[in-house]
Order: sequence, then C-alpha cells, then structure tokens
Amino acid sequence: MRAIRTARHRAVVLATVAALGAGLLAGCADDGKDEDATSSGNSDGKTTITVGLFGTFGFKEAGLYDEYMKQNPDVQIKETVVERNENYYPALVNHLTTGSGLQDIQGVEVGNIAEITATQADKLVDLSKYGKKGDFLEWKWAQGTAKDGKTVALGTDVGPMAICYRKDLFEKAGLPTDREELAKLWEGDWAKFVDVGRDFKKGAPKGVTFMDSPGGLLNAVLSSETEKFYNAQGEVIYKTNPAVKDAFDLTADAAKEGLIGKQVQFQPAWDTTIAKGKFAAMSCPPWMLGYIESKSEASAAGKWDVAKAPKAGNWGGSFLAVPKAGKNSEAAAKLAAWLTAPEQQATLFAKRGSFPSAPSTYEGDQVLAAKNKMTGEAPIGQIFGDAAKSAPVQVIGAKDQIIQQGLTDNGVILVTKGKTAEQAWSNAIKTIDNNLEK
Repeated sequence: MRAIRTARHRAVVLATVAALGAGLLAGCADDGKDEDATSSGNSDGKTTITVGLFGTFGFKEAGLYDEYMKQNPDVQIKETVVERNENYYPALVNHLTTGSGLQDIQGVEVGNIAEITATQADKLVDLSKYGKKGDFLEWKWAQGTAKDGKTVALGTDVGPMAICYRKDLFEKAGLPTDREELAKLWEGDWAKFVDVGRDFKKGAPKGVTFMDSPGGLLNAVLSSETEKFYNAQGEVIYKTNPAVKDAFDLTADAAKEGLIGKQVQFQPAWDTTIAKGKFAAMSCPPWMLGYIESKSEASAAGKWDVAKAPKAGNWGGSFLAVPKAGKNSEAAAKLAAWLTAPEQQATLFAKRGSFPSAPSTYEGDQVLAAKNKMTGEAPIGQIFGDAAKSAPVQVIGAKDQIIQQGLTDNGVILVTKGKTAEQAWSNAIKTIDNNLEK
C-alpha cells in the first residue's frame, strides 16, 4: 500500500527482517486466493475457522494458532494471506457487500477502519461481547467502534511514534547524542525539531541530511493531531484544517532548506540512503526498527538510538473483524478475542515485534526488557509504550489513505524538485480531489 504506509505493509515489503530480539515483521504470503471459505465442520468433526489477512500479522509465525488449537482440540485454523492491502481491501468490501466470499475472521488496516465502521458495521459481529474494552488503549478501541456503539473490530498492533537517530552522525555535527537531552530540545513542538535540523546542517557530514524524506516528516507531524483530514462529523477538512497546512508548510520549509532527503519512503533509492547513512534522523514507530535493520550494513548496529518524539502520535496498526455471514461466527469471534488479548499481544511483540495495543503489557518484562540490535541498550519498550499511552484519539476518515498519499507523493516531495510550497500544495489538492471524486 502506497497511501499510508503501515506496519502491516512493511511486513509485506520485507522478505525477512530481524525482530526486536530475533525477527521483526518477516514477510510472508501465500498465493493470495480469496476463496469462499467460511467456517465448516471437517470430516474428523473439527470446526474450521478461516482467517483472511493482508501481509503478515505474525499469528501463525509466533505459534499462536497452534497454541489455540492445542487448547481447543475441536478447532482447526486455516489462514489465507493476500500480499498487498490494495488488492485485499477492495475485495473485502465487495464480499461484505454481497455477503459471500468471506473468511470467518478478516484483517482490517487502520487506514480503512473508519470506512468499515461507517459503512459495513451491520455486516459484522459486535465483538464487545467477546473482547474487553479495558484491555485496549482507549483510542484503539474507539477506532474499531461504530457510531451506534458496537465494537466491530478488535485492535492488534499499534505504531506509537518516536524519533530514530544516528548517534555517530549527530556527534559529527556537534549535536547532543543523549536521547533525553535531545527530547528536551524539541519537546512539544515539531518546529523545534526542524530547528535542531538546522543546527545539524551547520556541522553535518558531507552528503548527509538531517531527516530522510518529506513524507516521513509530514506523516509524523500529522500523526500527532486529533483531527487532520476529517472532522468528528465525517466531513473532509484537509484543505481548511490549519494543522494540515501548517504541517505541510513546515515540511516544505525543511525541504527547501535542504534539511530533508529527496526520497519517497520505501522505494529502492530510499533504502540506499539507509544503507549508506545518508540521513541522521527519521520518524520511527516500533516496526521501523526492523526495516532499518534489514536495510542497514552490519557496521550500523548500535549506532542508532530512539528518542521521544516532539508530540505523541501513531503510525500503523490493524484490526480483526468477524463477518456475520460466517457459518460459525461465534467460534470466530472467540478466536479473534483470544488473538488480541494482552497475553497473545505480548507474545507477538516478543517474537515478532508487533507493538501491543494492550497497555497492560507495557509494564511486563516482554515489553520493558525489549532490546534491538540497531539501538543497543535503548529502552525501546518504555519509549514506545509511553508514546502509545499519550497518542491522541485521532479522527480517521474513509479516504485518509488517498489524502495522505496526495500530500506526500504528489505534494510536498515536489519542493525537493524545485517547486514552491504553494505549487506543491496546489498539485496535491488537485490530485487528491480528482481521486476523491472517483
């Protein structure tokens, strides 16, 4: 998915990535067939529950399916994975609309959850009868809840925002390298973060920018806003919301001053800048650590660190929903609740690096003791946990992905190619509005 690049998409992009200890977000997909495979009884008397996902959620890889089937010997779980969400999601909407072709449990990406809860809630099981609201971050539970109060999707992982930075490059530029000292420099204001970038530029090693990409900065700033593209009434406000224009202009200024690389994230050229150490800082949810490790040279291990972002935000995350059309929706709902319970979320983090949406896990050893090869002894579990608890309950709209992509790939990136901020903004609006009308 190009629009809002999430943790789940990262799992698709990567063939193999090391985890926060052993392996993070390993990419895996089957043939992508989206067949009509609802729950049914096997010839051996077991109930088959089918799970339809995009990318790798890690349930199978972490052994959770095997554990559930061990605890429930009358259940058989079969997983189907479609590699890319842009192929998966349109088919899911079509199947929900027609009531056929559905798996018993369906994954939903955070960028699509608002549309699902607004237009498809009546086709989904109310999971509040199975999952526990108190087990989840308040804002994560709210995202999966429809306007009528029914919670039709249970949260899996989240992507609390931090700043990943190269200590060696900061030191060469004459900046502090201590994570707490840096966090104080830019605390509470993304403009202060850009000011640190200006200081970095004064002593920067040749060919090294402060930050990786315009899209990375813009996405980070917007992730910390309660309202960005839609308001609470579901109205599109991105053109009139001053927070969006301010974030765009701040990013454009940084790009114009050469503080940011000229790359689009998750493209081969951007990967090269990671490998060659061509930038010093980037917006960084937990899953990004695995991506950094997969693209970095071995000599970069231990040179990275993680600091608190200027403002708390979230980038990434997914949900599980249970269609009513399933032949055994109750059994599927019980499995969805079990997979997203705190104990299983902690296991997923320990084995796969998916950061939990269950705050009770943040005080457990599996989170607090987490370390990453690239960041050494940095207390990443504590840093990301604090960010997750502080992130705003953000309004997510049905077409957030289209708007996000327009602002980044068809907008602010143009400033690095010689366009003015206003020209870039105008092009972004034109692209977005054309796509929203389709």
